[in-house]
Amino acid sequence: MIGRLTGQLAEKNPPEVLVDCHGVGYEVLVPMSTFYNLPGLGEKISLFTHFVVREDAQLLYGFGSTAERAAFRQLIKITGVGPRTALSVLSGMSVEDLSQAVTRQEAGRIIKVPGIGKKTAERLLLELKGKLGADMGLPLSVADDAQSDILQALVALGYSDKDAALALKALPKDIGVSDGIKLALKALAK
Repeated sequence: MIGRLTGQLAEKNPPEVLVDCHGVGYEVLVPMSTFYNLPGLGEKISLFTHFVVREDAQLLYGFGSTAERAAFRQLIKITGVGPRTALSVLSGMSVEDLSQAVTRQEAGRIIKVPGIGKKTAERLLLELKGKLGADMGLPLSVADDAQSDILQALVALGYSDKDAALALKALPKDIGVSDGIKLALKALAK
């Protein structure tokens, strides 16, 4: 129903912000990743939103990017994960980190998020597999086995996930594993 809000940032009270849209103030719940990137009070803001209607409340959730909103929507589809838990997950880790954890099936990274236990983390990994990453245009959602091997090799050599992903993005899609590692290492050495 409400897909995006653009207006002036009137108040900031984590995790809630008040967006003044031509005299109407909308209370919007945002993940901390979005909250930290907000402009100052009185400045123009634009948030992608998700509207939730419950028996006892109508809640508006806001996100700085469409990738965050898409991840939120995928999370709330999972049994036992409501909007608050989804907001907590997106506050505790970026969409890229969540995508990496799902791609690599790393429950330990998700368990670090407050309020997420082992069973919930495992359910998230199971149900999000194949739904995060490529759908959202994230660089670490590697569909090709060769690219996945190159990425894992770079991370094993001590490069950060972000640096490895950037090096991988610059490689041709049809490159072999050994040639890909060599080219990626050359790019990373610059």
